[in-house]
Amino acid sequence: MKRVDASEDTVPSAAEQVALESQNFPEVDSRETGHTHEDEAADRQSPRQGRWDDRLSLATVTTGPVAESIRALRTRILYPNSGPIPRSILVTSASPGEGKSFICANLGISLAQGVDNYCLLVDCDLRRPAQHTLFGLSNRSGLADYLQHKKKLSELLVSSGVEKLSILQAGPRSINPAELLGSASMISLVDELAKRYDDRIVLLDSPPLHAASETAVLAQHVDGVILVVRYGASRREYVKALADAIGRDKILGVVFNAYKATMLDYKVFGYYEYQQDYYYSEQ
Repeated sequence: MKRVDASEDTVPSAAEQVALESQNFPEVDSRETGHTHEDEAADRQSPRQGRWDDRLSLATVTTGPVAESIRALRTRILYPNSGPIPRSILVTSASPGEGKSFICANLGISLAQGVDNYCLLVDCDLRRPAQHTLFGLSNRSGLADYLQHKKKLSELLVSSGVEKLSILQAGPRSINPAELLGSASMISLVDELAKRYDDRIVLLDSPPLHAASETAVLAQHVDGVILVVRYGASRREYVKALADAIGRDKILGVVFNAYKATMLDYKVFGYYEYQQDYYYSEQ
């Protein structure tokens, strides 16, 4: 079995890339065909301009411990112990390179494959976006265009290649990402996206807190936060600072990324080969 490595959140090399205003929302809400106008706009825009990253393709198979771990996380979100289903979820990490973009992409696919929910994945990492690479997209336009140039959302959404999963890419690099993500327009966008449809879950792939303080601001305007911690590599003081900045009541759970199974794990969980896996820990 091929090993899954989800340690990279940064933009790959050029060679790898080759391989691989609230008021601007539509006014009419129509779901007779099972798609919103936003979904239809995304479907019209070149659904797949390239192929998925091999890591993403491998991790989204229907069987295996990686897929099952992501489904467990999906179940925790869709069936909370108390309160309503979170409609806006921020996925972040303490430091770069912990795999938060990979986990966010997998979770978006898993949520969209469910029966009852649509999913919108927003790449808020304007400094080092990764979702376009994972899904084989161009990143010619996206969130930065919405915030800077007031482009209509319907013109920016693209299809992931998975039914019911649309993507708002980060778009071109901007000179002031912190100001854009902390702006009133960004906060209004998060609120509008989460509240517009009651069967849509919005995932925000945000910058690591240690690299971008505006993540703490975004975290206060979502229903919940998922922390991605690279097993054996994350610095404890960074993780603690992240949890304190966000607030423990906001944290839905922690994903331990890049956990390497031991011989005991094989006996307990029935693994047959060494591979990286993803485990979910409730708070």
